[in-house]
Amino acid sequence: MARVMMVCTGNICRSPMAEIVLRERLVREGLSGLVQVDSTGVSSEEAGNPLDPRARRVLAAAGYTDAGLTAHRARRIEFEDLEARDLVLTMTASHARAVRRLADMFDVSVPLDHVRMFRSFDPAAPQATHFQDESLLDVADPWYGDTSDFEECLEQVEAAMDGIIDYIRATLLGVDSQGGS
Repeated sequence: MARVMMVCTGNICRSPMAEIVLRERLVREGLSGLVQVDSTGVSSEEAGNPLDPRARRVLAAAGYTDAGLTAHRARRIEFEDLEARDLVLTMTASHARAVRRLADMFDVSVPLDHVRMFRSFDPAAPQATHFQDESLLDVADPWYGDTSDFEECLEQVEAAMDGIIDYIRATLLGVDSQGGS
């Protein structure tokens, strides 16, 4: 089974939104039994808190029904998470740096392509050619905004999904788009 983890700041907005969207897409693609998806934050300040109500409303309005809408509880990333995941998708460049620092601090061997910017899978997103350019791929932070900011975040999450699904199929599961190997 492939394991994919989303990472944002507090694990109450962006990363659980992406987790819920990916999990529902995997169901539609017939891959749900082959991929485990979860999310974490780089901060512990929201630990134990549910999905932000604004995120829940925007996801529900868009038709997402995943149990994570009500069951999600924020948690902070631990070094063990890095060792146990095949792909770590970060919402911003600062999250990517925090994940890489965590790996270095605990001497966890993480291949370069193991930690990726979430929006790097969106063909319409700006292209980052080096780690210093990664901030071009940041998923907008809706925390200080209103409903429209959460809708923008969801749009950015959805725009990357086809690329993420293709990557999971080809790289993590070793199957083509028709399900063959």
